[in-house]
Amino acid sequence: MAATVEELYRNYGILADAKEDLSKHKDAYQVILDGVKGGPKEKRLAAQFIPKFFSSFPELADAAINAQLDLCEDEDVSIRRQAIKELPRFASGENLPRVADILTQLLQTDDSAEFNQVNTALISIFKIDAKGTLGGLFSQILQGEDIVRERAIKFLSTKLKTMPDDAMTKEVEDYIFIETKKVLEDVTGEEFVLLMRILSGLKTMQTVSGRQQLVELVVEQAFLEQALNPADADSVDRLLQCTRQALPLFSVSETTATKNVHSTRFVTYFCEFVLPNLSLLTSPVAELDIQLEVLKLLAEMSPYCGDMDKLEVNLNMLFEKLLEFMPLPPEEENGENAANEEPKLQFSYVECLLFSFHQLGKKLPDFLIDKISAEKLKDFKIRLQYFARGLQVYIRQLRVALQGKTGDALKTEENKIKVVALKITNNINVLIKDLFHNPPSYKSTVTLSWKPVQKTEAAAAAAAIGQKRQSGEDIGATVTTKKLPTNLPRRDARQIYNPPSGKYSASIGNFSYEQRGGFRGGRGRGFGGRGNRSRGRIY
Repeated sequence: MAATVEELYRNYGILADAKEDLSKHKDAYQVILDGVKGGPKEKRLAAQFIPKFFSSFPELADAAINAQLDLCEDEDVSIRRQAIKELPRFASGENLPRVADILTQLLQTDDSAEFNQVNTALISIFKIDAKGTLGGLFSQILQGEDIVRERAIKFLSTKLKTMPDDAMTKEVEDYIFIETKKVLEDVTGEEFVLLMRILSGLKTMQTVSGRQQLVELVVEQAFLEQALNPADADSVDRLLQCTRQALPLFSVSETTATKNVHSTRFVTYFCEFVLPNLSLLTSPVAELDIQLEVLKLLAEMSPYCGDMDKLEVNLNMLFEKLLEFMPLPPEEENGENAANEEPKLQFSYVECLLFSFHQLGKKLPDFLIDKISAEKLKDFKIRLQYFARGLQVYIRQLRVALQGKTGDALKTEENKIKVVALKITNNINVLIKDLFHNPPSYKSTVTLSWKPVQKTEAAAAAAAIGQKRQSGEDIGATVTTKKLPTNLPRRDARQIYNPPSGKYSASIGNFSYEQRGGFRGGRGRGFGGRGNRSRGRIY
């Protein structure tokens, strides 16, 4: 039988006045529990009164929690909000994981105010018992409905970093790592990115050994023990996502080898399975230049590559792929350009391949001397020379286009693209000069064109643009050594640059400047093919 407002107030008074003898008034508390069967006014009062005296009646604990849950599911949103607000008061002892589980399920609400209330409640009980709260969250991530799983993962990815240090103990972080590994056994691409964000934010993961553990997790997800199927967009997407997640974790120390987190397995995989199939790769996103994207990732990883078992073989694969993008001059009558058509100079591709070759070449400096034939070396130098001539023309045209432009003038879309084009050509210029040394040198350093510009480098580049008589070689020399940043920029819409006319530039083709990052949306389950779950509430 439902209690009236008067009965609720009267029994509340009995309990409030009882003080030390609360346990003798079990009947009064039962009347308050019955308030959930009444109308809106009775329910609002019950939502406040039930948690107030909850701890004094352990024998009615289940009945009290169930009564409060009934209010959390009420049709009246104001009643739901009130009931949710009071839920943390039930979170004590063995009840806390259950409350955490309940609150996690309540994340599926579509009411924004109610959703915020659930978030606030979860945060408050996290500060009471972090591990117990995480138990409820991970229980739903592993077994709950898809919408609950998705929102629980997002809660962790956004809220963990805001938790106080005394809540995020080593024991708690170890628990997060163990449970997240279970979740990673079956994830989508988007979930994988969020879970890696959670783990990489843990204090215990900031050490070299911690980052190495994260790389191992990414390796497992990347399926590096399997050959790549270039026609399968999902497989290609998986590799791209995993490589992007691994990139910020790599490091190299020239003084202490034990402080390194190497990219060797990824670089090896790219050389063995990706480069041979470069032209066959199926792009997971329609507007994405998949070949350039792959080459950018390889270039970014190459400085962190350690000792490689098949270095000569992999370096040869890089060399052969580089030759494909470095044409012979038109006057060479060997069949390749017999029609005297001016070949295209694909600067973006060459920058990536040349940089990767330059990085791995340091590990085998006699490759161009002893590992390839004299005829092949001669052919390579002819290609380098032709490419370098095209570079000089293009660099001069870019410098003229940017001459005298500073500040806001350089921030227009067209000029931003030209500045990046100048960085690309400068980089290639520096690397080609190194390879023209006898013997070839691998000492010069450049910052990849798509990486964020450092202030000192930007100043040097601006100075280079403003100097009328500075040569292309000198401009290239202004590119200084910078440690590759670990943050991955977002991928914006591609911008196309139509180069100025001229003997070389007319056939260069469109220049694309693309930043990347983030998982493409709207594709559904991509990493594990997780089936939909629909178990209903399991309070």
